[in-house]
Amino acid sequence: MNVKKTFCIILLFFILFSTIAIVSADDNKSYRIDQGYIELTVGNNGLLHVDEIYHYTFQGTFNGVYRDIPLKEGETIDNITVHTEGAYSETKVTDENGVKHLKIYLYADEAHTQKISDTSVNVYISYDMKNTVTLFNDVAGLQYKLWGENWDVGVNGLSAVVHLPGNKNIEYFLNPQEYNSSSDLTNNTISVTSTSIPSGEFYELLVLMPLSDFDNATYARHVNGMGREQIIHNLDESVNGRNFWNTSFIVLGLLSLISPIASIIIYLRFGREPKVNYDGIYEREPPTDDPPAMVNALIDNSRDIGTPNMNGFEATILNLIDKKVFELEARRDPNTDLTDLYLKLNRERTSSLSIHENTVFDIMEMFSDSNDIVNLSNLNNDLSYESNAKMFMEEYNEWQQDVKHEYLDSDNLELYFNNKGSKFMKILGICGILLGIIIFVLGLFTNLRNGIFAIGGGIALAIFSLIVIFLPNDIFGQWTKKGRVFYLKWSNFKKFLKDNSLINEHPPESIVVWKKYLIYGAALGVADNVYKSMKLQEKNISVYDDDVFLYHHYGGYYMMHNAFMTGQSSANPSTDSDFGDFGGLGGGSGGGGGGAF
Repeated sequence: MNVKKTFCIILLFFILFSTIAIVSADDNKSYRIDQGYIELTVGNNGLLHVDEIYHYTFQGTFNGVYRDIPLKEGETIDNITVHTEGAYSETKVTDENGVKHLKIYLYADEAHTQKISDTSVNVYISYDMKNTVTLFNDVAGLQYKLWGENWDVGVNGLSAVVHLPGNKNIEYFLNPQEYNSSSDLTNNTISVTSTSIPSGEFYELLVLMPLSDFDNATYARHVNGMGREQIIHNLDESVNGRNFWNTSFIVLGLLSLISPIASIIIYLRFGREPKVNYDGIYEREPPTDDPPAMVNALIDNSRDIGTPNMNGFEATILNLIDKKVFELEARRDPNTDLTDLYLKLNRERTSSLSIHENTVFDIMEMFSDSNDIVNLSNLNNDLSYESNAKMFMEEYNEWQQDVKHEYLDSDNLELYFNNKGSKFMKILGICGILLGIIIFVLGLFTNLRNGIFAIGGGIALAIFSLIVIFLPNDIFGQWTKKGRVFYLKWSNFKKFLKDNSLINEHPPESIVVWKKYLIYGAALGVADNVYKSMKLQEKNISVYDDDVFLYHHYGGYYMMHNAFMTGQSSANPSTDSDFGDFGGLGGGSGGGGGGAF
C-alpha cells in the first residue's frame, strides 16, 4: 500500500470518527419504557376495546413519541383517544400502508411552545378494534400481541388485564413462554405480568372461548369451519419450533467444543511422536548429504511439510553458485562508488543438474541479458512489475513441484512423515470456520435469548478453527522413526548454526565445510547467523576466494531475497473489497411498535 493511499485511509477514518463524536455530542439523549400496561375488553358483540399505558423516562430533549398499530386484512380501528400525564400533548393520526400511525407531540407548557426534557411521562392510548375476535363453528378465538416486535426499545415489564364476555370453558396461552412471569384466570378476567421484553421481540395472548359467550357478534370475524383443533395444532407447532430453536442455539453454542475435543483425539491418534534412539544436543556438520531444497522442505516449512519454500529456493541458488553454474562478478560504478552484482549463467555446467536445479537456472535465465548475465542489483525492480512477478511465481511453483517429484512424492514423504493427522485438522479447521460463521449468523439474526449461546459458540469455533489451520503440520502429523531422527539431527544442526559461540568454539576445518554451512544455513533460514560467524573468523579463512562468500559479502543474498519477496507480493496485488426470523408465533393482531423522536 503506497503512502498516498495510506494517508487517504487515515484521513477518512479521522473524518468518520470526528463525525461520530460530533453527532454523539449533539445527540446525547436517550429514553426508556419502564412499564407497560394493557387492558383488553372483549364485548359479546365481538368488539375489542384496548387501553394502553406506557411510562416513559426521557433523558435529554424530545419532541414526542409515536405508536404504530398494524391492521390485518379486514380489521378496523376506531375511537382513538390519547392523553398524557407529565406533559401536554397533541396527537396526529395517519394511515400508512395498513398501519395506524399515531404521532404524539409532547410539550412542557400548555401553550405548546417548549419541548419536554429530562422528565417522565405517562402516555394513555385507547381505541376500539373490529374483526379481531374470530368466531369459528366450534370456538371463538382472540390472538393478540400485548407487545409488538417493532418497538425501538424494550420494556422493563408488562402487565395486562383481559376481560372476557364469559367465565366458563376458557383456555388461554401466553407466548413466548420465556417472558411469562405470572398469570391468573379469575372468573372472566385474565391477569398477566411479564419479565422484561427486549426490542425486536413480541409477547402474545391466545384465548379460546365458547361461542355461547357471543351474541349477535357483528364486530367479529366469522369463519365457516372447525377451528379449535387447527388452532391448537398451529400453536403446538410454533411453540415446539421456538423451543426447538432455543434448545438448538444452546447445542450450536456447545458445538464450539467439537474442534478442541476432535483435536485431542486426532493428536492422540496421529500426533504423538515415536521414541527413537537419538539424544544428540547439536550437530557440527550436515547430518546427511541430501539436497538443500529437500532439507528445507522437511525442516523449514512446518506448515506444509514436504513443500520447499523461498529459503530452499535461495539455498539452491547458493548451491548452483558453489557448483559454478552461476559465476559471480562485482562491478564498482565509478560515478556512484556503488558495487553492482552480476551473475553469469554458465550453460556448459547444466548437463548434470537435477530437474529442480534446471528450473532455477531457467528462472534466472528469464532475467538475463543477451550475454547470459543477470544484474542482481536490478532484479528487485524487474520483479516489481506484475507481469514479471506472475511469470516468476509460475516458475517458482513449478520448482516446488519439481522438488516434491524428485525427492518427496507421496511415497517418499511417507518414509519421513505421516501427515494424515494434519490433513484431518485442516479439513476440521475449514469446516469449523464455515460452521462457526453459520452458527454466529443464526444467533445474530434471532431475537431468542438463547441466541447468545450461538453467537459466543460460533465466534469461539471460528477462532479456534482458524488457529488450527495455521498450526505447524508436525503438531497433528507424525514423524516416522526415520523422519524423527532426520528432523532431530537437522534441527540440532540448525541450532548449532544459530549459536555463534558454538561455531567459534568449534570452527570448521576447511572452506568446503564453511560453504556447506552457508548453503544449508540458507535452506534452514539461518544464513545470517552463519555469515556473522564467518566474519568473526575472517582471519582464519580466505572469504574472498570463493563466489559463495563474495555473494554474501556484497549483499547478494539480501538482494535476491528482497527481489523474490517483491515478486511474491507483486504477483498477488491487494485489492480493496467490501465484506459485508426465526420467529415462532407472532401471528396475532395488535402489537406493532413505537418510539420517541
